[in-house]
Amino acid sequence: MKLVFATHNPNKIKEIKPLLPDFIELLSLADIQCFEDIPETAETITENAFLKAKYVKENYGYNCFADDTGLEVDFLNGAPGVHSARYAGESKNDQENMNKLLMNLKNSTNRRAKFKTVIALVLSDREEKFTGICEGKILTSARGTAGFGYDPIFQPQGNQQSFAEMNAEEKNKISHRAKATQQLIAYLQSNKLV
Repeated sequence: MKLVFATHNPNKIKEIKPLLPDFIELLSLADIQCFEDIPETAETITENAFLKAKYVKENYGYNCFADDTGLEVDFLNGAPGVHSARYAGESKNDQENMNKLLMNLKNSTNRRAKFKTVIALVLSDREEKFTGICEGKILTSARGTAGFGYDPIFQPQGNQQSFAEMNAEEKNKISHRAKATQQLIAYLQSNKLV
């Protein structure tokens, strides 16, 4: 089964590819010659995920899934949330986003946070969503060089390492994106779509 993953982020493709079974042929947006920026103008990560997946299905005709991920911080009432990628501005700069978050939390003892990923699946005859959540906390400074986004300052619950200190295999056992992807795979298998 060919499935397009509607992202321009090579890190996301690298993270999801090892999770998928062999019967799913993963195509990137580049593989289908989609180079435009797909609008992410919705107010929730669920709506943004569906915007991207529907865009590909409608304009390119491929079965598609898209994810949108938000980092929700308790002390900031769920921010940056849907604005996580652009928290410090339209440039989507990971370092600037982390700096802004650490600055906004500098006087807070409540550093609880969670990553939430929603995967929207759009097929010819149906639409489904899958949600993965990883609880944890925001560290006081960045640790590690792996991963991307907020990984260097996010420490998952029950772990001593930040996401950026883990290798891909370790992160994929517990991450929000991995949990949502596992649900996607289970759905495709149980509905005999693959």
